[in-house]
Amino acid sequence: MLTRHGVAAGALALLLVLAGCTAPMVNPALDDGGAAGGPSDTSVVASPDANFSDPSEDVLGWEDGYWYNESIDVNQSDGLSDEELRTYVARSMARVEYLRHKEFEERVSVDVLSRAEYRERTRSNARSGSDSGPSAFDQWNNQVWEALFVTGETGDSQEAISETQSSSVAGFYSPRNDAITVITPSPDSPRIDNATLVHELVHALQDQHYDLTSEKYRGETQDGDLAIDGAVEGDAKYVELLYRDRCGVEWECVATPAAAGGGGAGGSGGGPNLGILLTIFQPYSDGPVYVHDRVQEGGWEAVDELLEDPPESTEQTIHLTDEKPVPIEYRSRATNGWSTFPNQGQSGSDTVGEASMYVMFWYQARTAGADTVDPRGIVQTESRYDTYNYDAVPSSGWANDRLFPYKKASGGESEYGYVWVTEWDTEGDAREFRDAYRKILRAHDATRQSENTWVVEDGEFADAFRVRMDGTRVTIVNGPTAEDLDDIRPAAN
Repeated sequence: MLTRHGVAAGALALLLVLAGCTAPMVNPALDDGGAAGGPSDTSVVASPDANFSDPSEDVLGWEDGYWYNESIDVNQSDGLSDEELRTYVARSMARVEYLRHKEFEERVSVDVLSRAEYRERTRSNARSGSDSGPSAFDQWNNQVWEALFVTGETGDSQEAISETQSSSVAGFYSPRNDAITVITPSPDSPRIDNATLVHELVHALQDQHYDLTSEKYRGETQDGDLAIDGAVEGDAKYVELLYRDRCGVEWECVATPAAAGGGGAGGSGGGPNLGILLTIFQPYSDGPVYVHDRVQEGGWEAVDELLEDPPESTEQTIHLTDEKPVPIEYRSRATNGWSTFPNQGQSGSDTVGEASMYVMFWYQARTAGADTVDPRGIVQTESRYDTYNYDAVPSSGWANDRLFPYKKASGGESEYGYVWVTEWDTEGDAREFRDAYRKILRAHDATRQSENTWVVEDGEFADAFRVRMDGTRVTIVNGPTAEDLDDIRPAAN
């Protein structure tokens, strides 16, 4: 995990704290053995002599007195001592250098934090509202997640993200502090999972060479953030998987007790929201495949180039393409007191992208029985570096989207709605999206009021919806009642 501070970009603003973090809850089965795609840049990994003597200068594959393939005397069954932790980190850094073919410029600090304290920190970060009610960002953000049918009318998206984050994160790297923090159930006698440590060390290595505080690693939208993380997290997860391949085969690895790397979720709460969790996880799933493809084409130098110029959309990381989103121009025509949130997102809008659209269809199939996608298809992957499959008929063919939340003050209360403009590669793609979206409405017992207008009377998504297709564009207008739809976005003549 990579922490980022002070940026509220897209509907995943809180995920800027989560983005980059090791997500050990789901691990792919590496079933065909061996590591893929050897390094092809000009760096050369040094070889130790028979006695593992220290080199005369810092070399690739050696760090702080330890070679990448050297045995170490570390036993964390009763927790790591300070000396054991230093040794463990040093050899892990050497192994990251060996796998990634890039030299650490300085030692990386590793701290530990209890799950309870981490949970409290994330909850505090989520409390961005005030006694007078939720902040403008929270109101805006809630509409984005409601549009995705992940959190409903009475749900708080920030609380749901916080709960998902605090239950799932095993460790994170902070570019601001140049330090790794590992979540552990016993901070006084910490035990650290090998994969968690290696993953976060890759982020430290990235930061030392590319400066992860740079604006280019902050997307302006939800889809932009997930796409960038496809490169940043993909690099770290790919190295982590290469490391896993070697443990117990080529390398001795420090045994990790089952509870290490963060322990259970602990505390109160209903656990993670699977729709949010699946959205968060997309860079960790498709990112390693995306990075592996680059390594196969041009070695690690190609990955360096990727980190200098990250992808723009999750479509690129899902389909291994360089296709750019098509522009969408939009001018609000709202009347009767309805307005956008001009200071939020990208001129009031967010782009949720193909990955989040897939999650919408999957989550509604799983929780509401919508006939959108086969929920079992998510585990039908083709690459050994892939965990989940985010490619499905109703979300593929995405060309771009812009989602504009709206608000209206009414009698001391606020009413909300949104306009979601989606653009598709072909009319067939647009039709598949429209038809699958209508199936979500039917799953919530929507009644059809006219050719394009539907009303859900009860439940967490009780609202009116206009779903209109015009060529390769599908526009969805949402409001409290059917009468509000024309005020939010007057129907085309």
